[in-house]
Amino acid sequence: MSAPHDGDRLHTEVTVGPGADLHVTSAAATVALPGPVPGHAVSDVTLRVEDSARLHWLPEPVISAAGSDLRQHIRIDLAPTARLVLSEQQILGRAHEPPGRLTSRITVRHDGRTLLDQHAAYGPGAPGWDGPAVLAGNRAVGQFLVVDPAYQDHLPDPHLLEDNPAHGVITPLPGPGVLVTAVASDAGGLRHCLDTALRHLQLDVGAEA
Repeated sequence: MSAPHDGDRLHTEVTVGPGADLHVTSAAATVALPGPVPGHAVSDVTLRVEDSARLHWLPEPVISAAGSDLRQHIRIDLAPTARLVLSEQQILGRAHEPPGRLTSRITVRHDGRTLLDQHAAYGPGAPGWDGPAVLAGNRAVGQFLVVDPAYQDHLPDPHLLEDNPAHGVITPLPGPGVLVTAVASDAGGLRHCLDTALRHLQLDVGAEA
């Protein structure tokens, strides 16, 4: 969808009840755009997954168009036996244009404890975002977060993904979870790298998974 525009305030809240199984996708990418109202846009998502429930939250990428300023925050609260697969993908700029400003934060609590609290900022005004320690000239960044009680007894080992021209890493999160992070020059390379990581983890995130 072509939204949010600068100045918009969007809030999405989802609760997955005990034992339920919910798979959420989007029809197309979200395009953050400049708008006539001064100030940045805000997109807040709150997800709650209760005991023995499963949520696959797999939207299409967010595209940060030139001149836009989007601040997004995903807050997730997981019960002890909840399962989650979450995708976040960001494309910095449309074809042949510079990116807008994009700030993203993911906060995950599992059984009342913080499992992950991650913050990133890209585009004009964000220090060092395009340097060798962050994106190194890449324009696509994304991740999969997987939380499953099965990881309580056995977390996957860390693993580097050299899927040229994309690069990624699989990082175990005691608590239990796994974070897959990847960067690439474009959306196709990013998607391929993330899919490679899912195959390595032997995960199926299809609609019937």
